[in-house]
Amino acid sequence: MLRTHTCGELKLINNNEKVTLSGWVQRTRDLGGMTFIDLRDRYGITQLVFNMETNSQLCEAARKLGREFVIKVTGEVTERINKNLKLATGEIEIVVNDLEVLNISKVPPFTIEDNTDGGEELRMQYRYLDLRRKVNRDNLKLRHLMAIETRKYMSSQNFIEIETPYLIKSTPEGARDFIVPSRMNAGEFYALPQSPQTFKQLLMVAGYDKYFQIVKCFRDEDLRADRQPEFTQIDCEMAFVEQDDILNAFEGLAKYLFKTIKSIDVDDFPRIQYVDAMKYYGSDKPDLRFDMKFVELNDQAKGKGFQVFDNAELVVGINAEGCGDYSRKQLDKLTDFVRKPQIGAKGLVYIKCNNDGTFKSSVDKFFGQEELNTLAKQFNAQPNDLILILAGEKDKTRKALCELRLEMGTRLELRNPGVFKPLWVVNFPLLEWNEDTQRYHAMHHPFTSPKKEDLSMLENDPGEVRANAYDLVINGVEIGGGSIRIHNKELQQRMFKLLGFTEEEAQSQFGFLMNAFEYGAPPHGGIAFGFDRWVALFAGTDSIRDVIAFPKNNAGRDVMIDSPSAVSDDQLKEIHMKLDFDKK
Repeated sequence: MLRTHTCGELKLINNNEKVTLSGWVQRTRDLGGMTFIDLRDRYGITQLVFNMETNSQLCEAARKLGREFVIKVTGEVTERINKNLKLATGEIEIVVNDLEVLNISKVPPFTIEDNTDGGEELRMQYRYLDLRRKVNRDNLKLRHLMAIETRKYMSSQNFIEIETPYLIKSTPEGARDFIVPSRMNAGEFYALPQSPQTFKQLLMVAGYDKYFQIVKCFRDEDLRADRQPEFTQIDCEMAFVEQDDILNAFEGLAKYLFKTIKSIDVDDFPRIQYVDAMKYYGSDKPDLRFDMKFVELNDQAKGKGFQVFDNAELVVGINAEGCGDYSRKQLDKLTDFVRKPQIGAKGLVYIKCNNDGTFKSSVDKFFGQEELNTLAKQFNAQPNDLILILAGEKDKTRKALCELRLEMGTRLELRNPGVFKPLWVVNFPLLEWNEDTQRYHAMHHPFTSPKKEDLSMLENDPGEVRANAYDLVINGVEIGGGSIRIHNKELQQRMFKLLGFTEEEAQSQFGFLMNAFEYGAPPHGGIAFGFDRWVALFAGTDSIRDVIAFPKNNAGRDVMIDSPSAVSDDQLKEIHMKLDFDKK
């Protein structure tokens, strides 16, 4: 071994011990008669001391070391005079008596410290250097611990981890597949799995009643902060269960992770109907760290001569408590915010609740004091509160007010990343209408079971059918989603027909699953958690890229290895392909 200890473990109890450390030079400080070096490895930082009086040659050698040189030192542990209690090793230092350079380093393109001067694209290009920074080491350690604790908990609950294939059959539903050409089967292709959905259902048919897997999945879709072309799921399935059984089982996993990873005890998770989540928060993933529920005002606001309200499908608002002293400039900024193209509102109406019991609004021309008071009562508004109102088409207005609510939560510092508010959103619509294709699509996937009491509407009123589906939401982030599955061949055929599949298409793509249902398929259901999202949430970061060792950028590229890239003509011939498009 090139070291007796790591750079993060030596304490005062090691005083006077002779030790050997190896690592990277983080920083050098030349103080004339003394030279100090911070030596870093994965475990921490230890200060090294070189004394010009006792060993001038060694001290001169230390002064020539550059950042990120890899060195080995041997010396004696001594107590530091000026202790640094921010470091785990801050009470000691090593008086070096032997130095060996194991490898030199070019000057890195950015500083490898917590507050680096490197931009994101540059750091992704040199990700192997960026991973040396403590924040990334901590994130990957957190990811490691969460995977271990997940496996511990699931094993304790009698789940078995089973690997499913990565080379599977392409299907048209959901996001776009990554396809893989087959060399041995000319003109045919595998697909990389968007999830192990059908395989875990087959495992239930096979009798493995409690399955889980921490698994890579792949989706060829447009990217953003919480999406990557390859991502990791905690994939789970159970047999002989109903919805409550699933929610209770995996609420247990969530509580266990909060306790073991964050040392937090959380209360039982509230359950909110999808329709109520949309009505009161404008989102199927509401952030419950703060209140500010939507209040609908159609009955109170219409018929006063204000055409914006009178012509609107929905008039709805929120109460920003304690914001009644907002200036005109602040209100103009909020108006500009809701008018952004990505928000889509045409304007913003405000009502200030003054401390003297009067009201000031942007619609004083149409609403007198008594009418403004009536509106304010709908919000239980108090003096110095600020009511913000949007109006327009129902779905778009709710979406815009959702964004305004979140913006106000941020401005008022109500979205504390150290506070966690989990909830279940349940009973989603089974289907959603797609204007482009002029047909219904499954809101979750085509294997989701309808609510039993809604089965009679499946063909006649499919838009009103509710799904036996549920999402786990924490702080406005969808952490996981799942459903009770269809386990009956006839019902699955009805579902495929409703989604526009011909009998031949359904049999060609999913015949293996429907055939399996004829051999004693038990009632079953499950859930899949976004492991990257969960780690990011616990790490306090908005981007899952921060908790993935080698992520892709927003264009789906790995700029470090320059991938994706072209392949040779010989490789294309082997897989029976020829690219014939204008590369310009």
